[in-house]
Amino acid sequence: MHHYNNYPSSPNPHYGNLVQHSYHNPQPYPAQQIQQLKQHTLSMVEPFVQYGLQEAQVTSHLHAMREVAAISYLIGKGYDPQTAYLTVESWEVNEVF
Repeated sequence: MHHYNNYPSSPNPHYGNLVQHSYHNPQPYPAQQIQQLKQHTLSMVEPFVQYGLQEAQVTSHLHAMREVAAISYLIGKGYDPQTAYLTVESWEVNEVF
């Protein structure tokens, strides 16, 4: 089992401002907010991208992508990154879901 302890747990202070729109009536955002969303998103997923690349070397690309996608999904559902990682890892038996 891999241990993932370096993930930042502090929330993005701009998160609430960026996600308060509905999918049916999106509000346009100033360029600065879009850039902040981009940077925050990429910084949030980068550790898991790197983890997935390492995981793909010992499992398969499909397995690694599925694992990183599941972690990302759980984070999107409100799980903190460490809990999301540990939850997905707990679903594996001999590197298989």
